[in-house]
Amino acid sequence: MKKILVTGANGQLGKEFRDLAPFHAQYEFLFLSREDLPIHHFELVRNTFDAFKPDFCINCAAYTAVDRAEQEPALAELINAESVGILAAVSAAHDCRFIHVSTDYVYGGDADTPYKETSPTAPRSVYGATKLEGENEALQQDPLSVIIRTSWVYSYHGNNFVKTMMRLMRAKDEISVVNDQTGSPTWASDLASFILHVIAQPTWHPGIYNYSNSGVITWYDFALEIKRLISSNCIIHPIPSSAYPTPAKRPAYSVLDKEKITQVFGVNPENWKSSLEKCIKRLLSD
Repeated sequence: MKKILVTGANGQLGKEFRDLAPFHAQYEFLFLSREDLPIHHFELVRNTFDAFKPDFCINCAAYTAVDRAEQEPALAELINAESVGILAAVSAAHDCRFIHVSTDYVYGGDADTPYKETSPTAPRSVYGATKLEGENEALQQDPLSVIIRTSWVYSYHGNNFVKTMMRLMRAKDEISVVNDQTGSPTWASDLASFILHVIAQPTWHPGIYNYSNSGVITWYDFALEIKRLISSNCIIHPIPSSAYPTPAKRPAYSVLDKEKITQVFGVNPENWKSSLEKCIKRLLSD
């Protein structure tokens, strides 16, 4: 039985893997939160690998507080970059295949056509810069690493745009949402399923891959669909990003080209609307 180690197991993506694990009985999973395994401690990581002997390591651990990272660059670098290098190095030493989850923030955010994996990187924030550094660390320490860049992640679990919008639409008569940032949402459950599909392949395909749900929208469009699905009467006003300044610069355009995962893995990501409907259906059932 192949063994899968999941770090950052209490985050959005980590918890989606927990939900999927019972449906993948062919694998033995070990879920470790940052409290269980501080991934910046080399000896602890090595000891964990020595004991569990994983065949695959999926790194879901990340510093994702985009705005706070501007004030805490050293901590963001420790988690998003240095720790990734440690995990990759230990994975390589244990003949364990390493999968690392990255972000659209590594791109410049000023394109007008979908970003390919080969598009130039030009992060505009501490978060984006440290995530790019983490990618480089992974590939340097373990050239067999798989890196998956994703965007606008939401989930049944944790704090995210979908759950925030649902809460605000219930509490307020009117809200404002930016309408000049364009991208594609990603349901964390779909992302987790894709990663397990990558693991299940008979041949390992290292490298960088883009993954998100299909479709291109703004945050305003996203909010309108959430409103429709929860039958809210809240009025949503479209506003420019300039009306909602943040410490970290957001990408104006972060659409990811997914042709590579279709060619390599035969995957065609589900449309964002159908995935959102599934997630909200579960949220509403609570």
